[in-house]
Amino acid sequence: MKSKVSKQTTDTAESISPPYQRIYLVLNPAAGGDEPILNTINDVFRPSGIDWDVGITHKYGDAQELALQAAQANYDLIAGYGGDGTQHEIANGLMGTGVTMGVLPGGTGNGFCREMGLPDKLRPALELLVTSDAVRNVDIVAFKDEYFIQRLYVGIEPEEQTSRELKDKYGTLAYAVSLRDRLKTKKDIHYNITIDGEVIETHASKVYVVNASQSGTGVSVTGDLSKSDDGLLEVFILDQGDLKTISAAADRMLNLHTQVAEQFFWRGKEISIDTDPDQPVWTDGEYQGRTPVSMKVIPGGLPIAVADIK
Repeated sequence: MKSKVSKQTTDTAESISPPYQRIYLVLNPAAGGDEPILNTINDVFRPSGIDWDVGITHKYGDAQELALQAAQANYDLIAGYGGDGTQHEIANGLMGTGVTMGVLPGGTGNGFCREMGLPDKLRPALELLVTSDAVRNVDIVAFKDEYFIQRLYVGIEPEEQTSRELKDKYGTLAYAVSLRDRLKTKKDIHYNITIDGEVIETHASKVYVVNASQSGTGVSVTGDLSKSDDGLLEVFILDQGDLKTISAAADRMLNLHTQVAEQFFWRGKEISIDTDPDQPVWTDGEYQGRTPVSMKVIPGGLPIAVADIK
């Protein structure tokens, strides 16, 4: 498959003109650590003469609306400073506009930032937007009336999700704490999964549909079996009562290309999931209601500013 990284048209490499003349940044004030965000933005952008502005989010949905408004105002690039939930909203706001998305690390784990191979600190991430004109066209997944960029999972109740309090207290270890607590409660749910027309009926605790595999802990949930620009979604199940599903997931995460790693694991472009009883659904860490659900991958549908490739 040909690389989907492309080069935007700019002046020559020796030119001091930045690839993006107008940049809008959406800032989530609940994300990130104790760092001078605006001062850092100004220090990086001002010497290059970039026309920039910011919008501050206050509640869920603000980032999407701000991103869409900035796209309609003809900004060249819109970047989100926040965690994966913020990036999820930015992607939804920009989908269909053709405007390039930037990703700034401001969350607890910054899984999507890791997926794109971007810096995990604010200053170098901003400097990349000044110096690199490389764009990676990644897959995005249509779901209900919106989209997701990382993954969908089924079977975790809202009260079982990793809380903001845990993230503030433990950082990325908060995800492991939540996982430990969830493993104490066994679930045996009947799943009816349809992948490109093929029906799979199984019992499991959870089902994952993966587009971008990097997690906030730095571990890929499917190892190197997933690519965010391969035009495919990866599906796998986990069952606390079946150690084979746990072993298969572990082999995938450790990049062990065993026969076990291929078990309880499928690929496809169009996925639907139904359960008995109904189960909670999450996309990119955001609660989306309950099953049944359907989704479809849109290959190369979202342009992302990435590091220059020589």
